[in-house]
Amino acid sequence: MAAINSVVDLSIEGEVALVTINSPPVNALSQAVREGLKRGVEAAEANGAVKAIVIICDGRTFIAGADISEFGKPPAPPHLPEALHAMENASKPVIAALHGTALGGGFEVALTAHYRIAVPSAKCGLPEINLGIIPGAGGTQRLPRLIGPEKALDVILSGTPFSAREAREWGVVDELAEEGKLRDSAIAFARRLVAEKAPLKKVRDRSDRLEPARGHPEIFDAVRKANARKYRGFEAWKKAIESVENAVNLPFDEGMARERAIFSELVVTTQSKAQRYVFFAERQAAKVADIPADTPIRKIAKVGVIGAGTMGGGISMNFLSAGIPVTIVETSKEALDRGVSIMRRNYENTAKKGRMTVAEVEERMGKLSPTLDFNALDDADLVIEAAFEDMDLKKSIFERLDKVAKPGAILASNTSYLDIDAIAAKTKRPEDVLGTHFFSPANVMRLLEIVRGDKTSKSVLATITQLAPKIGKVPVVVGVAHGFVGNRMLAQRQREAQKLILEGATPSDVDRVLVDFGLPMGPFAMSDLAGLDIGWSAATSKRASIRDILCEEGRRGQKTGAGFYDYDEARNAKPSAKVEEIIRDFAKSKGIEQRKISDAEILERCIYPMINEGAKILEEGKAQRASDIDIVWINGYGWPVYRGGPMFYADTIGLKTVLAKLKEFQGKFGDDFKPAALLEKLAAEGETFTKS
Repeated sequence: MAAINSVVDLSIEGEVALVTINSPPVNALSQAVREGLKRGVEAAEANGAVKAIVIICDGRTFIAGADISEFGKPPAPPHLPEALHAMENASKPVIAALHGTALGGGFEVALTAHYRIAVPSAKCGLPEINLGIIPGAGGTQRLPRLIGPEKALDVILSGTPFSAREAREWGVVDELAEEGKLRDSAIAFARRLVAEKAPLKKVRDRSDRLEPARGHPEIFDAVRKANARKYRGFEAWKKAIESVENAVNLPFDEGMARERAIFSELVVTTQSKAQRYVFFAERQAAKVADIPADTPIRKIAKVGVIGAGTMGGGISMNFLSAGIPVTIVETSKEALDRGVSIMRRNYENTAKKGRMTVAEVEERMGKLSPTLDFNALDDADLVIEAAFEDMDLKKSIFERLDKVAKPGAILASNTSYLDIDAIAAKTKRPEDVLGTHFFSPANVMRLLEIVRGDKTSKSVLATITQLAPKIGKVPVVVGVAHGFVGNRMLAQRQREAQKLILEGATPSDVDRVLVDFGLPMGPFAMSDLAGLDIGWSAATSKRASIRDILCEEGRRGQKTGAGFYDYDEARNAKPSAKVEEIIRDFAKSKGIEQRKISDAEILERCIYPMINEGAKILEEGKAQRASDIDIVWINGYGWPVYRGGPMFYADTIGLKTVLAKLKEFQGKFGDDFKPAALLEKLAAEGETFTKS
């Protein structure tokens, strides 16, 4: 075996050369990998004894993609197309041997080889769309030639990996190897190709799968139409369709040149920078500065959940889906049965859509133990309280839980706002207590705000942080504060939205501006969806707010057919003249003179106070880093990923711009807009929130 460079070796097995890449952790296409791949293939090509070349990787995966850390930096040669040129134009068959994941540039390497062999567990894919770019080394040109443009667009636009078995069925992979025996199988495959004098199958030369789409632009128009809603606001998806259409209509080399130009155009956009930032920020969020990687964690083999309502049921499903048994406790049989039936129905609906088998539904529900016996929680390793958001109720539950739970059990409260330290103080083991704020619907939403109390032990925090990804959650550790990070910032937006409608904007104006910005729903449509009567009491209502008046008039949201909006039978919303009249009359009674409010003012007054609150959260140490705040908002509140989160967005428009506008609003509207000290400091220094 000869070392080509620090990460690539060349070895000869008879007439087969193996170019082996070993660049932990995922063999990403760094400059060293690109150079080693190119030189390794060239050395094998120059060796007269070699009749075939196998590209293979050590470690847990084939090339898992580009080295994203190199994006935005001056490109260091050789570029990937140079390495691919050496492979594609070799005079000997080049075989890519796949295991783990062959993604992005790694899959483009495989597509450039003349043949592909993979173990059944391998996965392939082109996830570039998730980073605001398109494949830039032939993915949009070669894949359509193998599987047709429509299926290729499914792969490229979804960014979702597909299995090696699917790749074999589609004709992407030529042969499946025995699991765990990829190297030997690849060598045997290469020798067979040599013995059979197999041709050099260059994907670039194929056109049979493209022919049916030539002269049929309506195929691509239909894809654009079908995806317009899903990718609202994103830039890269239309360019991906354009590039695949180029594969159909242009010669290969011209299509490649256009693909590279589109990639280069997209990679420098704010959207792509935002999406790459989020990619790294999500991985960083689980790391807690003062908790070493070797902190001992506790085994979570059984979970208890208190409450079978919407949140308790959704939380339970996360653990059941991960194969962890759950004991769920309620106070009445009716509530328990209702909660369990909803969980079963949710799973059955998933099965009807083909995303789960009936057997899997039964397996998951079989791990659920519903009970009215609170003492049944005595053997749980983790107990999550998911009761109504009432401090006295939660305190009483934890007092009781303290007596029942076994020593070493982790006790968690699914609270959206309340003081975890006050709850923990009701136990004799505050070190075992923390907050686990799941977002609704809890079985769907990815965010988990992990609330660290003053006395929460490092072991407990490390355990829950590591458990979160196993149940499909993105963990973000936050400090104790009313509303923690997400809801604390949301309160700023909600306050301004309410003030704006009194000052002259309509609910539909505010919602439209925020939806156009990229949020999935505006504050008033969201209120109608949730129900305006959440936390409202008819007995104590005094028509002191717009919400009070709407609830008293029976306009309690979508469920009553009317809230801030009027709804038809299909729950389609339209602006309500009656509500606008109610708002005008209420404003007049408060002495508020209404005026025309611009879209720019609506956006700035809703978003800038959130940014300001984020700065205060950082000042107070309630979040470790600005990127954690952004991950909360992207995964918990639907902030558009292509804008990178509130703090990243602030950096893109400039902190001096944000500060100046806050000061202007402070002068007009008062100290709700008083700038945070950290914002003033960073703006004065020309710094950013999200500097690395």
